[in-house]
Amino acid sequence: MPHGIVEKSVERYLYGLLPARDAVLGEMERLARRRHVPIIGPAVGRLLALLVEISGAKRIFEMGSAIGYSTIWLARAAGCDAEVYYTDGDLDNARRAQAYFRRAGVAHRVHVLVGDALELIDSVPGKFDLIFNDVDKHQYPAAFHKAVPRLRRGGLFVTDNTLWSGRLARKATDRYTRGIQRFNRLTYSSRGLFPIIVPLRDGVTICRKR
Repeated sequence: MPHGIVEKSVERYLYGLLPARDAVLGEMERLARRRHVPIIGPAVGRLLALLVEISGAKRIFEMGSAIGYSTIWLARAAGCDAEVYYTDGDLDNARRAQAYFRRAGVAHRVHVLVGDALELIDSVPGKFDLIFNDVDKHQYPAAFHKAVPRLRRGGLFVTDNTLWSGRLARKATDRYTRGIQRFNRLTYSSRGLFPIIVPLRDGVTICRKR
């Protein structure tokens, strides 16, 4: 889960402070390590939960959810009357996520959608309080253009991996790095957003819609 953005000793200290997760999240973390499944990890999970709690977000859309680790953090923080939309293009991921949602006690508030998140968001009407973006990195600029109009005023647009293990500071040689670089320029040049990049884990961008 760590990605080398901060000094390793500081990162170990940070993760050492975190309280133990419950059985479901702990199992998901072990599965992710064993099978190299990309998840946000507990430090960013706590950040997402805090953002939900302080913003009062109840209607949440996830763009790219893998096995549903981040979904559980979001859904638990949002409460029993929330609507959280999980999306992933892999049916096996979605089935595994559904089983975890039932065990975590959040299945009744999570809508599971399988397919391309950039298309699925068009199938859900209305505005969202928070959109969490973690799609394929070359899709980040397209995700920006899809997500921002769907946020309510004051809503949050949160994106993972926006420092990309430090590769953003060098000349891009691949479409993933170029996609994130363009995304970061879009967020900071938008008059309709107030963005900040938090150098936690692999970089998390938090934007508030004005």
